[in-house]
Amino acid sequence: MKTLLYLLAFLFLINEGFLAQSKKEVKKNKINIATVTVTENGKTLNESSRKFDAKGNEIEFVDYNKEGKIKEIHRYKYNSNGDEVEDEQSDATNKLVQKKITKYNMLGEKTEELFYDPANKLIKKHSYTYDNKGLKTERKTIDAEGKVIAIKKHSYSFK
Repeated sequence: MKTLLYLLAFLFLINEGFLAQSKKEVKKNKINIATVTVTENGKTLNESSRKFDAKGNEIEFVDYNKEGKIKEIHRYKYNSNGDEVEDEQSDATNKLVQKKITKYNMLGEKTEELFYDPANKLIKKHSYTYDNKGLKTERKTIDAEGKVIAIKKHSYSFK
């Protein structure tokens, strides 16, 4: 029964053409909070909640567990171009778990993501490179000691 409800909800959302409100719709309709709830066996529980600023940027995301209790909270900050520059992740008790700082180049391309622990100590870093068309070619993951621990390559084929 639960699977059927999820399937029907998914088909309804696809039929409507949206899986979430776009930034443009949020701003146009002056939405400040959007909440998703699930009703099963006559019981309604929160699934997620999003808060938005006046520019339509998502400034807070709350994810709930299956019992409807807070699982984690993300709080976001943006630069003047509307790019996310900070994501603070907290646990159910609102205790900081991790902070991600994102940096961009003058073309607006993401160049770095720096991950910090609650004591503001660097955990790891993602470093991005792009080709002359502005297409992402690589993401390096670097640990706190500066050692490359993973490389993800992006390739493209053109008609």
